[in-house]
Amino acid sequence: TAKAVTPIPEWKDYPMATNSVNTNAGALIALQNLNSTNMELSATQNRISTGKKVGSAKDNGAIWSIAQSQRATSNALNAVLSSLQRGAIVIDVSLAAGETVVDLLSQMKEKALAAADTSLDAASRSALNEDFKSLRDQIAKSLSNADFNGTNLLNTGARALASLANA
Repeated sequence: TAKAVTPIPEWKDYPMATNSVNTNAGALIALQNLNSTNMELSATQNRISTGKKVGSAKDNGAIWSIAQSQRATSNALNAVLSSLQRGAIVIDVSLAAGETVVDLLSQMKEKALAAADTSLDAASRSALNEDFKSLRDQIAKSLSNADFNGTNLLNTGARALASLANA
């Protein structure tokens, strides 16, 4: 006698479970809480990645607009600060060159007075004259080297120094 073989039932042969997220109130509340947590996590990650509490206009349009205006003002003031710092450097370079010229002029005065001594022989006077000429050349070199960013305030006909004054 032959035994009848019973086929193995497939998943489609079983009735669909009536418990889904849509019909299970507890699961629906858990899903809503999960979605809320994901939204809060996304907002926190955005704050962390941008470093700002309001990262875009969609977070809070009014505060974002105010913040953008303040950032623009801050950037403009940084440009003014940089301009003023460059102007200060030009003045510092000019002052340093001026101090060098004053020191060289003092040395030239010393050489001129020493050369006026009637007891000096011609060789000594000639050596003092060469030192005097060397100091004169150093003055010219100091004046020509007092240049920063294309501006030399000590040259005749130097261009006017201008810096930004306000944003």
